[in-house]
Amino acid sequence: MSVGEEVRSVSPPQQSLGTAAARNLATTTKSVPQMQEITSRWLLKMLPWVQVQGGTYRVNRRLSHSVGDGRVTFVQTGDRVTVVPAELGELPALRDFGDEEVLGELARRCEQREIAAGQVLASEGDAADVVHLLAHGKVEKIGTGPYGDEAVLGVHADGAYFGDQALVDGDAVWDCTVRAVTPCTVLTLSRADVLNLAERADSLRTHLAGLFAILHQRTNQYGEAAIDLSAGHAGEAVLPHTYVDYELAPREYELSVAQTVLKVHSRVADLYNQPMNQTEQQLRLTVEALRERQEHELVNNREFGLLHNCDHGQRLQPHDGVPGPDDLDELLSRRRGPKLFLAHPRAIAAFGRECSRRGLAPESVEVGGDRVSAWRGVPIFPCDKIPVSDARTTSIICMRTGEAEQGVIGLHRSGLPDEIEPGLSVRFMGIDEQAIISYLVTAYYSAAVLVPDALGVLENVEVGRRH
Repeated sequence: MSVGEEVRSVSPPQQSLGTAAARNLATTTKSVPQMQEITSRWLLKMLPWVQVQGGTYRVNRRLSHSVGDGRVTFVQTGDRVTVVPAELGELPALRDFGDEEVLGELARRCEQREIAAGQVLASEGDAADVVHLLAHGKVEKIGTGPYGDEAVLGVHADGAYFGDQALVDGDAVWDCTVRAVTPCTVLTLSRADVLNLAERADSLRTHLAGLFAILHQRTNQYGEAAIDLSAGHAGEAVLPHTYVDYELAPREYELSVAQTVLKVHSRVADLYNQPMNQTEQQLRLTVEALRERQEHELVNNREFGLLHNCDHGQRLQPHDGVPGPDDLDELLSRRRGPKLFLAHPRAIAAFGRECSRRGLAPESVEVGGDRVSAWRGVPIFPCDKIPVSDARTTSIICMRTGEAEQGVIGLHRSGLPDEIEPGLSVRFMGIDEQAIISYLVTAYYSAAVLVPDALGVLENVEVGRRH
């Protein structure tokens, strides 16, 4: 390389202040701290919130004589499936029966069966002498249509049971045919086994005797004690005497709590508060996280969460696995005045794909200035707090809301000391010896389902794409 070439490669001298140095003297334009966890939280927005003064909300209902409507849980060891003994108490015939030893013996008498897809488990008109506990798989109930053809009456999946009338009625017959849609694992418990054990177990014999008395109580179609009325009579007919009985032990919902202690060093609060107040930003993001957790609990908490407090009779299964218009129509038909759907975004996308496949276009409605997808005029709100399982299944919630409508309501306690939002307070806890300032952030909340048909859930909704 020549001397001239070496001179030409030297950079020219800097003639102005560089950006790196200038930035040290400049005030940048900046955003407040951002947070990916923040969602739309439609459930918190759409629930009507009821003030709970005493920390507990009691739901008084008309006396009901229904005797069981839950789900059954199983334990699997290898290819062996057993029912959890206490879960047999979910069967109508064994509701409120607490003898653990007898329940354990009944659980051991359950016989495991593997059912192939398309196999019939029970035929309409045959004697019903066993109860089936569905550990895994999907079955459909088939009846006879008006012209002798088959009509699908319903679908059952994991945790369901059918044929329970066999345990209390020796003359029971199957009112429909039950056929496996997928390979199923089923446990069966026969009436003969129950009666055989009752001959030796006084507690079971006494329980069944009391159950027969309850079954002969006059009830309406919802299992409530009947109100005697007379209509269409003429002349001086003798009118029936009646009264409305109430539940003696109504359910009570206690307010749940979500709390955390926010800590801010006094040096940060004193020296780094311009142009943004560090304490305010720390508190803002903490409150956002607390509200996210609150919505998660309202959906998933086992005591009061919507997914766990839906009545068994209001739990539906999709007919084809994927969520279709027919399934949402059935959810709507089960309750009067439904106000909203709540679904995981992936379930909403799956529903949209199914509508497109059928040549349908879901409408949209305006809610608070936002356009939201809807079906039959009922908005479908996204909620990522509804879990999606490893098998890519989830649930869709439909509900009626409001106290006046006997719907689903949110519960909170407003007017708290140092309250910054309804039901949420921030209390100063002091400064410790390390100069750290502490704030106690607290939210009180719960939810209540006033009557069973206010809440419905479409379970085991498949959200994966189909080829």
